[in-house]
Amino acid sequence: MAKHRFDWLVREPSFYRKIALIALPLAGQSVISFGVGLADNLMVSHLGESSIGGIYIVNQIQNILHMLVMGLGAALVILAAQYYGKGDIRSVKVICSFSLKIAICVGVGLFFLMTFAGRQVLGLLSDAGPVIEEGLAYTAWLRWSFLLFAVTNVLLASMRCAGSVNIGIVTALVAFFANILFNYIFIFGKLGAPAMGVAGAAFSTLLSRALECAVVVLYVLRRDTRIRLRPRDLLLRGGKLSHDYVRYGLPVIFGDILWGFGGAAQAAIIGRLGESVIAASSIVGNLGQFFAIFVYGAANAGSLTVGQMIGTNDFETAKRYTKTLQCVYLGVGLVSAGVMFGLRGVALSLPAFQRLEPETIRYSIEFMTVLCFMLLGTAYQMSSLQIVRAGGATHFVLVNDLIFVWFVIIPMALIAHNVFHAPPWVVFLCLKSDQVLKCSVAAVKVNRFRWMKNLTQ
Repeated sequence: MAKHRFDWLVREPSFYRKIALIALPLAGQSVISFGVGLADNLMVSHLGESSIGGIYIVNQIQNILHMLVMGLGAALVILAAQYYGKGDIRSVKVICSFSLKIAICVGVGLFFLMTFAGRQVLGLLSDAGPVIEEGLAYTAWLRWSFLLFAVTNVLLASMRCAGSVNIGIVTALVAFFANILFNYIFIFGKLGAPAMGVAGAAFSTLLSRALECAVVVLYVLRRDTRIRLRPRDLLLRGGKLSHDYVRYGLPVIFGDILWGFGGAAQAAIIGRLGESVIAASSIVGNLGQFFAIFVYGAANAGSLTVGQMIGTNDFETAKRYTKTLQCVYLGVGLVSAGVMFGLRGVALSLPAFQRLEPETIRYSIEFMTVLCFMLLGTAYQMSSLQIVRAGGATHFVLVNDLIFVWFVIIPMALIAHNVFHAPPWVVFLCLKSDQVLKCSVAAVKVNRFRWMKNLTQ
């Protein structure tokens, strides 16, 4: 009897090889992408807490765009991966084109918002005048990159649904090295360029995103042999596919948008705790994402693999994969959290951070300690719910996120700050506690398997 206890565990090396071949490039792409943000923090840190805080509050607006575009990409992958699994390339093209048109509208819309109401928007996130002024200087150049960012990431999602993930790491490498070079030139005024400070960091980001967009577009048009997306495909129409995209994709997109606004609301709470707390949250946010790269890579690889199995109606294999992946997620989370806990002091002892106030460093250590414990929860619940979403239960994930963000963690943080006058690390803990609280919901939902649905027509 005992020998059959783990029959659900996948033992085929090809399965783990496939997960690794998808997860590792995605993790590499993530580490490079987050490295760009970390490089900005390191290179701007000598300008002081106000400059770091200005970049931080602007990045909350950028994060809303990021979450919206990631929602578009996730909705695309949920549907397109299943169609790709059954070999229907035309339907994949229709879905990709529909997503791309929405992304273009979003990038243009946010550009106009920050052009005509930038000060008012940043004023919602912080009441510190110097921080807002630095944020406006950063926004002046960054807003021009919004459209480039939207197009690049939807095209990368289009390639990802077919398993083409290496282009992501190539573009991330281009952006990383270009951003460091341009930061050096324009922040500090090297090679004859003016010293632009935080505006130089934004200008560097704009140039880097222009380069990565060019690389992705060239790859899609010249090198991709799986989907062969072309400009004329933007004219493709698919009434039923568009309906399915809205039906299954809208909850994903809406959920990610609300998650982005939830992040902005959390930033608004942090933004009223002082410049040192804002700077610490910015630094820790980038470092935390850096240590979580393998968690995100494994989550994307698992949901893509399970989604392709569901697209071929192989539900039994999809169930075995799902059970096995939960063990993989816990292992990846445990290792990532342990490494983060062990290296948190080393990371914050980098020479660039030594220019910061001792209070900022103290808050950073406290916040990173909190994130270490939250990361294990993130690894399990986020990854498991991503599989649930890939299987078609997009409404459930939307409602679950809504409840935890808007009715649990934000009220908890507000009460901790305004009623109990708790120290910043307690407020930060309240804002991140959903990562652990969602684990019980995820465990029940994912193991009932009622979420499995073939979405292809």
